[in-house]
Amino acid sequence: MTLEEIIKGRRSIQLYQDKEVDVNLVKDLLEKAKWVPNHKMTQPWRFVLVYDKGKEKIAQLNKRNAAKGATAEEKQKNGEIAYQKMMDVPMFLIVIMEENPNQKLREEDYAATSCLVQNVSLLAWEKGLGMIWKTGALTITPEFREVVGAKLGEKIVGMMQLGYPAKVPKARPRADVQSRITEINN
Repeated sequence: MTLEEIIKGRRSIQLYQDKEVDVNLVKDLLEKAKWVPNHKMTQPWRFVLVYDKGKEKIAQLNKRNAAKGATAEEKQKNGEIAYQKMMDVPMFLIVIMEENPNQKLREEDYAATSCLVQNVSLLAWEKGLGMIWKTGALTITPEFREVVGAKLGEKIVGMMQLGYPAKVPKARPRADVQSRITEINN
């Protein structure tokens, strides 16, 4: 596959085969993905890999967060669905970034860390692995931060779900870039 084919072919994957992901493969992807533009070479990132029995704590947190509904049965059902959804993910890659007190550097660091995540996504796709970048309600809870060891002054940039795709969604249309280009040439 060419780089262009990988970029255009990559999809966000939410359904995975029941197949283990090799930890050393993910570590190798991270080793390659680190070559991103990074102003001041702060390299503010670190990673937490969660798999096998380690997923249980994340699944339990997701269960508690999702246990909502009008009745006890509805709450239990929603919680169980959320629990199983996490347990069905072969591996989680938690990307954590040190938050620089200088806002300009913090924004540059976030951009560099986002580039690293994109690199991981493309490198994973090339190897047949799919992923989706998740943020939101679960990842900002104190309980989740504790489970993954996020310290004061660190931002959880994302909880990447990794695995071999069970289903690859169709491409969704992208806006025409030509209509979003302004040229200043005089």
